[in-house]
Amino acid sequence: METYNRLWRLFFAIALVSIAVQQFICSGFRPVIMPPEPAFIGQSTFCMCVAGILMILISAAIISGINSHIVADYLGAFMLLMIILSHIPYNIKMNPFFLAGWNDAFKLLALCGGAFIVATSFPADTVSGIDAVTEKLRPAGPYFFATTMIVFGIEHFIYPKFVALLVPSWIPFHLFWVYFAGIALIAAGAAIMLKFKVKLAASLLGLMLFLWLIMVHIPRGLDTSIVDRANEWTSVFEALAFSGIAFLIAGTYKPTQTPASQ
Repeated sequence: METYNRLWRLFFAIALVSIAVQQFICSGFRPVIMPPEPAFIGQSTFCMCVAGILMILISAAIISGINSHIVADYLGAFMLLMIILSHIPYNIKMNPFFLAGWNDAFKLLALCGGAFIVATSFPADTVSGIDAVTEKLRPAGPYFFATTMIVFGIEHFIYPKFVALLVPSWIPFHLFWVYFAGIALIAAGAAIMLKFKVKLAASLLGLMLFLWLIMVHIPRGLDTSIVDRANEWTSVFEALAFSGIAFLIAGTYKPTQTPASQ
């Protein structure tokens, strides 16, 4: 199982590095990492460079296995802090009742949960001090990720016509697949939260997200007719990370109740 977990951690780390590199190319924070406000951070080239370098170094630590569990804990804690101090105030200011406007905040919540799940996937070590504090956040990882999946599933029913535009033209019955995917996201997220058939639900979710990566996101990233291709490539990296996170949940889940909950 550790061999597979190493692969899923690689998915997460590659996605993180790719987003960091993309920030250097685009000369600014990607919205999933930091909104434009507060301006002294969100619009600062220096802060973006520091964040990008740290993301690359953290990814290298995750891949190499050097203090990986501690580094991943810090990453998750930092992302959670960014959500609380930046994304939430920004979205409240812009339009708190527009659910789609919260997408970047929820995406970062999923990545935050992913960081804690990555930390959980490494062999347990004795920690102390601030490391012991950040370690206590690890159990929240699957719940953070599942929350994002449920919200995105709900959005399939709120904005079906828009989501249908993302379905490849060669696939028939676009609205059917929009609703099917919405139900699948909600069901998988609920199963993870309720600890019901977690391994099966997370594995199927990981497979679905990986198929979206191949069938939807990469083709859209390569589509020269799309104006905002930078955002499409960010979606590619996000899908890769989310797929890896889902598979990691399946690989690290340890049932504490009855066998039926596995």
